[in-house]
Amino acid sequence: MQATAQSTLPSLQEPFSIGSVRIPNRLVLAPLAGIGNWFVRWQAKRYGAGLAVSEMVSSHAIAYRNRRTLAELLRIEERERCGGPVSIQLFGADPQVMRSAARAAAGAGADLIDLNMGCPVPKVCRSGAGAALLEDPERAIALVAAAREGSCLPVTVKLRCGRRAGERGGVELALRLVREGGAAAVALHPRPASARHAGAPDYALAAELAAQLDVPVILSGGMRSAEQIRAVFAQTGVAAVMLARGSLGNPWLFAQLAGKEQGPPSAEAVLEELSWVIARAQEHLGAERACRYLRKHYPWYVARLGLAKAQARALLARLQRAATLEQAWALLAQGAHMRADP
Repeated sequence: MQATAQSTLPSLQEPFSIGSVRIPNRLVLAPLAGIGNWFVRWQAKRYGAGLAVSEMVSSHAIAYRNRRTLAELLRIEERERCGGPVSIQLFGADPQVMRSAARAAAGAGADLIDLNMGCPVPKVCRSGAGAALLEDPERAIALVAAAREGSCLPVTVKLRCGRRAGERGGVELALRLVREGGAAAVALHPRPASARHAGAPDYALAAELAAQLDVPVILSGGMRSAEQIRAVFAQTGVAAVMLARGSLGNPWLFAQLAGKEQGPPSAEAVLEELSWVIARAQEHLGAERACRYLRKHYPWYVARLGLAKAQARALLARLQRAATLEQAWALLAQGAHMRADP
C-alpha cells in the first residue's frame, strides 16, 4: 500500500519493488528520447538512481532485426547495473510484434520492460503507438499482455493523462492496464500530450491514481530541484519519482536526493563529468559519431560552469565546432582556467 499520511510516508532513499524486481531506492531516470543509452543510464546510477529506463526503442526495428537498433539501443552493459536494475522502453502498436520485441529485450538482459503510451510525436502517433494508445484502450491492454508473455518480465507503462487539455483518459486507461493487462507499475506524466513539456503538471491526478492502484505509481514531469521533488513526492503519495529534463547534464540532482551530496557541483566536478561523458560516447559510437552526438550534451554542462555569459557562449560555440574529440578535450582544459566575471 502507498501511504499518504505524513508520518508513514517512505523516504526517497527506501527500496520498493516492481513485480519481482527490487529497486534499491525511489529515484528513476526517465526514458530520454535520443539520449538514454547505456552510459547515460550508468551515469544516473553512479550518482544515485535506483532504476534507469532506456530511450524508447521501436518494437518493429527489434522484431525485424535492425542492426543498429540491436547493437546500440538494446545494448546493456554490466557496468550500468551498479545501483539497480535496467528497464528497456519499447513502443509500437502491434501486439504480435511487441511480443517478439519484448522477448528480444529480455534476451539482451533487461530486468523490466516499459511500454511507451505517451509520446506526442506525430510520426509515432500516426502509427498507432505512443499517445495514440490513450484512445485505443483495447489495443493498449493487448500490448501489455503481449509484452508480459514475450518477456516473462514485469511490464510497466509510461503514459500521459490525456491527449488534449482537460482530458483524463490516461488515468482511466492506467487502471485498466493494471487490472486487465497485468501492468506491474505505471509512470504518469500528468500533462496532456498536446502540451509536450509546457504548462504545470497536474500532480493531483498522480495522487488520485496512486490512491486507487495497489501497484507502484511513478511520477514524471516538471521536477527540476531537489526541494521541489521532495515536496511533490510527499504531497502525492506516489511510490517513486522519475527525473527527465531536470536531470539532463545534472546527475548531481540524483546525488542530492539520494543523500550523497548537498549543494551544486564545482566547476571542476562539472568538467570532470563532461570528460567522462565524452570518453563513454567515444566508447559507444566511435570518435567520429561521438563528436556529432556530444553537441546535444555540451550546453547542459557549460551552463553549470559558473562562467560569465560571454565566456560561456564562446566556450560552447567552440565545443560545437570541434571537429575531433581531441579538440573538445583541449577546449575543456582551457575552460578549467576560465572564471566568471565579478
